[in-house]
Amino acid sequence: MTITESDLPGVGKKFEIDLDDESELIVLIHNTGKREVFHRADPDADSEKLFDLSDDLARKVGSIIEGSHFQPVEAETQETTLPGGILLEWYELHPGSPLVGETLESADIGAETGATVVAIQRGDETIDSPPPDTGLAEDDTLIVVGTRENCADFESLLTDDE
Repeated sequence: MTITESDLPGVGKKFEIDLDDESELIVLIHNTGKREVFHRADPDADSEKLFDLSDDLARKVGSIIEGSHFQPVEAETQETTLPGGILLEWYELHPGSPLVGETLESADIGAETGATVVAIQRGDETIDSPPPDTGLAEDDTLIVVGTRENCADFESLLTDDE
């Protein structure tokens, strides 16, 4: 999949995304925040406008597509790359993890790994910006930000793989 980005002076940016079926998805992001989404079925054809979104709605839809509201596939980790190469990853605390029973403060995750726990998913509850005295429990999903190295160090801490 190739993504081409181009400036549109006075308008915003255009992103052209090559799809697997050789068609193309085109996203225009206006300086006003408005997004327009087009589809081009054939390289020689004109693109067809699918829809447009306001800035707020585009961000909400984007977070849904990204998987921040629902993770359809259970995996050890889910990774999202933020600007600047910072990762946003989801980690599940399995039984026997050395972090189970610790608090964020006692685990000293930031000092040990450089990563930061920004939220904890516990059942149907999400604890955003968890305070240092938040306990870590089996089956919690920790949402962590950091560099690739920070996240690798966190994963080692999570599983006690030294």
